[in-house]
Amino acid sequence: MDWKRYNPPEDVKKLLEENPKVTIVSSSNELMEMACGGKRHDTFDVFYEVPGFGKVVEATVARVRNGISVNYTTSYMRRRDPDALIVGDNLPTDKPTFREVYGYDFSVMRAKTFDWLKKHPLIMYGFTAGRRDIGLDALVIVPANAGFFAFGLALLQGIIAYKDIPEDFHPKAVVYVAPTFRYTDFGGKQVVVHHRMSELYEIFSYNLYPGPSAKKGIYGVLIDLGEREGWVAPHCSAVKVVTPYDNEVTIMHEGASGGGKSEMLEQVRRESDGRLLIGENILTGERRYQAMPRSCDLYPVCDDMALCHPSLKSNPDKLSLMDAEDAWFVRTNHIAQYGDDMALERLTAKPEEPLLFLNIDAAPGSRAMIWEHIEDEPGKPCPNPRVTIPRRIIPGVVDGPVSVDIRSFGVRTPPCTREKPSYGIIGFFHLLPPALAWLWRLVAPRGYDNPSVIDNNAIASEGVGSYWPFATGLRVRQANLLLAQFVENPRTRYVLIPNQYVGAWKVGFMPQWIAREYLARHGSARFRPDQLRASRCSLLGSTLHQLHLEGSLLSRWFLQVETQPEVGEEAYDTGAAMLYQLFENTLRDFLKADLDALGKEIITCCLDKGTVVDYERLLPGG
Repeated sequence: MDWKRYNPPEDVKKLLEENPKVTIVSSSNELMEMACGGKRHDTFDVFYEVPGFGKVVEATVARVRNGISVNYTTSYMRRRDPDALIVGDNLPTDKPTFREVYGYDFSVMRAKTFDWLKKHPLIMYGFTAGRRDIGLDALVIVPANAGFFAFGLALLQGIIAYKDIPEDFHPKAVVYVAPTFRYTDFGGKQVVVHHRMSELYEIFSYNLYPGPSAKKGIYGVLIDLGEREGWVAPHCSAVKVVTPYDNEVTIMHEGASGGGKSEMLEQVRRESDGRLLIGENILTGERRYQAMPRSCDLYPVCDDMALCHPSLKSNPDKLSLMDAEDAWFVRTNHIAQYGDDMALERLTAKPEEPLLFLNIDAAPGSRAMIWEHIEDEPGKPCPNPRVTIPRRIIPGVVDGPVSVDIRSFGVRTPPCTREKPSYGIIGFFHLLPPALAWLWRLVAPRGYDNPSVIDNNAIASEGVGSYWPFATGLRVRQANLLLAQFVENPRTRYVLIPNQYVGAWKVGFMPQWIAREYLARHGSARFRPDQLRASRCSLLGSTLHQLHLEGSLLSRWFLQVETQPEVGEEAYDTGAAMLYQLFENTLRDFLKADLDALGKEIITCCLDKGTVVDYERLLPGG
């Protein structure tokens, strides 16, 4: 195969000319075989001889009956480091730059990386970041013994067979993988350097966990493209919900990592007798159940990354989006035993094509099961087990763009009690005016007990739209683009949904499942004034006075947390103060000269402790 067919950039041409051991790959099945060391092998160690460290085993690969199972040798590599992204260029950015962090220009490291790549056998293939009519042509160059990484990227982003490379294929993005520099130059840390040029976007991944590079690195490419062209690539899932009465509602769910994006696509979890466990009181042990004879039918649209390109818009008053990926990187830490999610278990146990499992304990030749999580240490399961599922094998998946009826935002919340007040004061769901919904996206709290990233449990802001950790440009530019979405789509409704805890009640993801079922049945999410109550904390918008679902009434304390006897108004107000402090600390950074004038008014309203009515006046909904 002739690599010239890919029309590579000049530096890639030189690399390919000087490296005689480059394998051009056309399919994910080829990559799976390479990941296992060949068809005759069922296990493979991914290792490197690293100067000063000797032989270093990065990961072990096992061929299983439903794909390949990969496990890293250290717990640190089993989830994304939130500080992995570094900007290696001199273009405008609000992110840490390579020179600021390491004290020298990235061009030096870039040259060292190319020298290393020239001396090692490589894999190369072409793909499209996003969609061919919206995204960018791209290349990936990976060490040949890291076939599992290339396999995962091919599932997530697609792969173009050599014979199908279009004549007009011109790569505008390249992913390079060089894992040994994690030890020799970066102190063992996950580092992914984004190097932007006027006609080329380079990603240098110095580690083999695909989260910050194959997954979120490509996401950074799409965010940058949208920033240049004036559109947004939101961090969200989306699902078309069809009620038992044949009503259709499309819900878009955003949030920081762990905010419930994948879970929005899952059916509501039921007990063995069919009831829903609404929550368990952490102080009294009391459990509350609810009956719901039939759930809505779900037709998934996207799982984590979407495109809101202007060309997709079909309804002038509603936001439109489509999936940006070819596969979904599904976390399964909440699936602890057989039967927790029968649909996902069935799909991954006997898939139509091989899957990639990460942090799953599976012996060679066995069947990888998504509840068998590898242990970080004895008795402590890894909190970030993953499976990569091609969207084409997902039942009922929706191809093409959809118009969004309801746009929700998820927050991981801790328990809140009188003795230990916290920001876990969000009820099962809150209705937000558009201006307030925009603020929640600027702040995007990462939240409590995040399974996806290496972090503590302190409340922190993940930032603009919850995709800021993966962006390389300017914070205010993204804030303006998001605000334009809210202004231009007046018929899209907004809700806020917690997960994990509501006050003193452990609820898991039940709030968003209940909200999805209720709002889909309710239709337009329009409510009479007498149905709503302004939340005690105005950052939480309004809440329902009562929630009836299929003839059952949800207890008021699940909607208005201050009414819980274990919480009360004083603890609630302490939690509200925590939220206000986070908002104030985060939003002041946006008050720049180039922030949209309306945006300045909305932020000022928040800093002045405005009411829900104040937010509604600033940006009315339809």
